[in-house]
Amino acid sequence: MWETAKGRTLWNPFWKRLKASHAKVEAVAMDLSVAYRLAVTTHLPEAVIVFDWFHIVKLLNDKLTALRRDLYRNATDKEQRQVLKGIRWLIIKRSENLNDDRNESERLDEALSLNAPLALAYYLKEELEWVFQEHTKARARRFLENWIERARATGLS
Repeated sequence: MWETAKGRTLWNPFWKRLKASHAKVEAVAMDLSVAYRLAVTTHLPEAVIVFDWFHIVKLLNDKLTALRRDLYRNATDKEQRQVLKGIRWLIIKRSENLNDDRNESERLDEALSLNAPLALAYYLKEELEWVFQEHTKARARRFLENWIERARATGLS
């Protein structure tokens, strides 16, 4: 967190005003910053922390990009290296946004068929959005717990 010369955070006035207002904060939406999580859990221990979707997808896309880069570096087959070289934007794009005029779906399918770990990671990323299709909180929780279990079981990190 941003600190002043005396070691106090620049957020101290905010936390003081919030406490004085007796606001009942139930949830706080934020990015994945450890500093923000620490501040919220310190000052609002009862509040539920909700990570915003944009940053979750960004994290998944960063993981996919790193995996693709590692696979490219370790590929010995020239064709596989060529296919992996030009697909970074395809694996981070949402599947419904792939451009048919540029044969992006076909290029992505080819790359995924050549590489099982990349395909597994890509489909997990795409599937995570299905959590929003669940109609109840309990079903969404079960879906998310199952998704996390399957993601961990892949051995991909």
